[in-house]
Amino acid sequence: MEDTALPAVQKVLASPEPRLPRGGPARRRGEPGCWVPRRLSGQLRGKERADGPGSPAQDVMRPGEERPLEEGACVAVSELELLKWRAAERIDEAAERLGSLSSAIWSEPELAYEEHHAHRVLTRFFELEPPAASWAVQPHYHLPTAFRAEWELPGGDVHGAASRPLHLGFLCEYDALPGIGHACGHNLIAEVGAAAALGVRGALEAFPGPTPPVKVIVLGTPAEEDGGGKIDLIEAGAFQNLDVVFMAHPSQENAAYLPDVAEHDVTVRYYGKASHAAAYPWEGINALDAAVLAYNNLSVLRQQMKPAWRVHGIIKNGGVKPNIIPCYSELMYYFRAPSMKELQVLTNMAEDCFRAAALATGCTVEIKGGAHDYYNVLPNKSLWKAYMENGTKLGIDFISEDATLNGPSGSTDFGNVTFVVPGIHPYFYIGSNALNHTEQYAEAAGAQEAQFYTLRTAKALAMTALDVIFKPELLERIREDFKLKLQEEQFLNKVE
Repeated sequence: MEDTALPAVQKVLASPEPRLPRGGPARRRGEPGCWVPRRLSGQLRGKERADGPGSPAQDVMRPGEERPLEEGACVAVSELELLKWRAAERIDEAAERLGSLSSAIWSEPELAYEEHHAHRVLTRFFELEPPAASWAVQPHYHLPTAFRAEWELPGGDVHGAASRPLHLGFLCEYDALPGIGHACGHNLIAEVGAAAALGVRGALEAFPGPTPPVKVIVLGTPAEEDGGGKIDLIEAGAFQNLDVVFMAHPSQENAAYLPDVAEHDVTVRYYGKASHAAAYPWEGINALDAAVLAYNNLSVLRQQMKPAWRVHGIIKNGGVKPNIIPCYSELMYYFRAPSMKELQVLTNMAEDCFRAAALATGCTVEIKGGAHDYYNVLPNKSLWKAYMENGTKLGIDFISEDATLNGPSGSTDFGNVTFVVPGIHPYFYIGSNALNHTEQYAEAAGAQEAQFYTLRTAKALAMTALDVIFKPELLERIREDFKLKLQEEQFLNKVE
């Protein structure tokens, strides 16, 4: 419904509440309220009228219907909005545990596929979530440091036992960067995924009536920074039967979508012939010269690259001693482009540069692509518009759509996920203007200041998930957007 009741709700929310630690219900100065005070949330828990339990006059309502606020308020609020505020309240109630989860991951950064500590912390978090064993946890889900946690409301099917539950996935990342730790804030990504899942569960448990059949699934997805753990999980079938997936990534701004691009990485090895660099250099074949030529070839190529293309690389090995003609050199490069089709064009041009350097120096060359290409993230406009509506209610200030479509972006294995299931991957401000992949950002990702923004983002995701659950027309639009974008991408990739 249109939120004509929202100002009245926010007026109630603005009344003083006790301040709790680590991102609890207390608001920051100037921020709209983002939880329901207990006198309001009591309406969610008070599922029956004064005539008592079992009375035929039970006050059972469905999302979309309205009930008046108590204590003299004269404006009606939809049941769905009350459920959203209950989700936010549930996240606030778990704020201290969620903050500790994030801190534990941040304090012991681990590289891709080696996130054993983070994996233990996360699986333990869901195993201990009260009541005991309420989450079904598979601790080593297809990969040693991946996991799957599921929750389903018992008897929540209003459509009959045969109807299939709606499967909603919340993704956690938790790998770090070499040398600079959690400089991409993956500890916060893990926290957002866990918090949003708890929020949805809390809202569904509070719903005063039969709910649609829903299964909440949390997937722990390792190795985003290197290797592509989500791609491994896709290939293993982990995303089969998921209807919509949610995650969020720390940044310097709030954006419901950024055009993360396709990426291909390559390792290039040149093999030459060693010789004494002073006595008889003519007997050698210089592999370092080949590497330098390749680097310069690509630098010259940049003039002919499209504006959205990106090429960046390093020379990993250039010899062992100045007086030995290097017989071996090695480079590593990343190529990025807005689509898989353009990425293939760029890759072919770059590989010609590598081969030309080998020809010029007399070296042999070996070009080896990475295990996985990262696909570009397919936008789902219906999904990110719903997210923006919910985020705005919580006081999130989003960048403009023009800035969204033309701003800087990177690459993520979540792009591959969006080719198999509709999903959303918004970015969120964490209280710092430091740039990702810097020591300053690693510090910001572990700071208490980041907790408020992280939990606020989790609330927006949880609220959006509730829209997906209780608004069938929204789910249908999300599926249509997904099909349309997939068809467009397949068409572009077929065009010569």
